[in-house]
Amino acid sequence: MTTTTTATPRPGAGKARSGSAPAIEAAGLVKSFGSTRAVDGVDLVVPTGTVYGVLGPNGAGKTTTVSMLATLLRPDAGEARIFGYDVTRDAVAVRSLVGVTGQYASVDEDLTGRENLVLFSRLLGLSRPASRTRADDLLEEFGLTDAATRPLKEFSGGMRRRLDLAASLIATPPLLFLDEPTTGLDPRTRAQMWDTIRRLVADGATVLLTTQYLDEADQLADRIAVIDHGRVIADGTAAELKQSVGGSTLMLTPVDRADVARVAQIVGGVLGDRVVLSAEAARVTAPLHGTDLVPDVLIALRDKGIEIETITVAQPSLDEVFLAITGDKEA
Repeated sequence: MTTTTTATPRPGAGKARSGSAPAIEAAGLVKSFGSTRAVDGVDLVVPTGTVYGVLGPNGAGKTTTVSMLATLLRPDAGEARIFGYDVTRDAVAVRSLVGVTGQYASVDEDLTGRENLVLFSRLLGLSRPASRTRADDLLEEFGLTDAATRPLKEFSGGMRRRLDLAASLIATPPLLFLDEPTTGLDPRTRAQMWDTIRRLVADGATVLLTTQYLDEADQLADRIAVIDHGRVIADGTAAELKQSVGGSTLMLTPVDRADVARVAQIVGGVLGDRVVLSAEAARVTAPLHGTDLVPDVLIALRDKGIEIETITVAQPSLDEVFLAITGDKEA
């Protein structure tokens, strides 16, 4: 089953409408399968030229939401617009503006990498010479030139994912839906894919990214929506989401390990909060509501003649945010 799709550009389509319309506007999207409501009133606003991350437990409705936005599924209720075009009434125009890379590589096992890209290019209306040129350009861009003449059955999982993303970029759409594009990739290939996504956005594209890797959303996304049970239950920047489940943490290690008890007393006095003293690690940890009191802590320690070896201000991780918002579930 193929999951990568773009549409042949048609007259009057293929261009985002002028003005300040967001890349994606969705209000009250609903989709049911039998008695199961997979999406239950999703609202999204994605500014152009950004990476918008979508997180959620398995079965939360992420892929179904993407499918409706990309015109692969018709919403049961609600509305959505892509660069101002309605996904239901203007589906042809929407398809010419988007590329979709799904969770599974939509390529032909018996064709070579080059043949797959040429095939997709021809389906998109490119001439034979233009198709070959575009295929070679994409193979080089994604580091697949050396494997261009090998059949897909000999490709590694990472190579297949790169080829799949390359296929979605043949028409250089202004909006890309990347549905868990790095699932199963090794760390090096994931990092290469991250670089590609950053470059696409730097060149003016907008990316909606669903992912099971919370560090991926933390690294790439300008804003993040958390979906659970078919609804958006949180939305904001990574920093805003982290702040929503608790403030930062201040950690101090004195040069003289014997000073750790005095450090704990001084820090507690300045911050007015309970501190955690780890005698074994010679470290003091305290909740920090804003960073404006950090200089006061350091001044108080200096006045008492205590030297500090390390000081760290740490925010909650996105993993902690996810678990706090959705409960202990897989992403």
